[in-house]
Parts: sequence; C-alpha cells; structure tokens
Amino acid sequence: MTDSPEPYRVLFVCTGNTCRSPLAEALALRELAARGWRHVAVSSAGTAAYEGAPASDGSLRAGAAHGLDLTDHRARALTPALVDEADVVLTMSASHVARVVALGGGEKVDLLTRFAGESDAGVPDPFGGDDIVYAETFRALEVLVAGALDRLSSVLDP
Repeated sequence: MTDSPEPYRVLFVCTGNTCRSPLAEALALRELAARGWRHVAVSSAGTAAYEGAPASDGSLRAGAAHGLDLTDHRARALTPALVDEADVVLTMSASHVARVVALGGGEKVDLLTRFAGESDAGVPDPFGGDDIVYAETFRALEVLVAGALDRLSSVLDP
C-alpha cells in the first residue's frame, strides 16, 4: 500500500488529438513542473482521433520552438473510461464539451477558454494552417493553460 494520494487528473480534449490538446498537455506538464505540483496527472484525447497518430507537423514545430518535444505523442480517442478517470476535462470547442457530456462527464467538463477566465470562443483549430497559425495557437494555449492551473491552484497547490 502506498501513502501517496491519487493524482488529480486533468484531461485536454480536441478533435484529432494531434494539434491543440497535445500542445496543451505539453504546456501543462511544463507548467506543473515549474510550480512543483507532482500530484497532478495530465493527458489528452480527441473526439475523432485516429489511434496512434503522431502530433501534427505544425504542433511539433510550434512546441520545438519553445523547448517542448512532442515527438513521442500518439493520439488516442476519447472514451467513457478516460472521461470517468479525469477530475476535470478541458476542451477546445463547444462541440467537444457536448461529446464529453454525452460520455457522462457533464459535471467535470468546461471549455478551456471559459475555465481559464478568457471567453466562450474556444481555441481555433490550426489543422492545415501554416507555422504562423500554429504559433498563434501555441501562444493562446500557453496563456489558457496557465490560467486554468491558476484557477485550480486552490485545490492543487501543495
């Protein structure tokens, strides 16, 4: 038996789990390390993910430009089990919120932008865009992930 408590689980959700949610996951992991929060587990999934797909080239480059390595990321589909395991599910769009609700996560899901106190607009999908679009998405997610963790600090700050 272990004395360490179960980790608090944060799940980021987008469509393909190759662009936005992998970037959000990587950003959250970096931010958690900086804050010293070792009792938080972060993951990501997609509502229409192709299992095992790598992060998009644009996300790989956007992450690498800021010291984040997404080369080991593999997409996974959002499932009822993933929703059930999560303590909070943060999505990139309203359609993703609806899917999480349909999978039984209505009490724990929110739009990342709203949860972070920014807006109800969601995070635009950069898929198919150039590196400038991915850089804009990265910058937006950087602010949103920090805002979400700030909001969770009353629960998660050790």
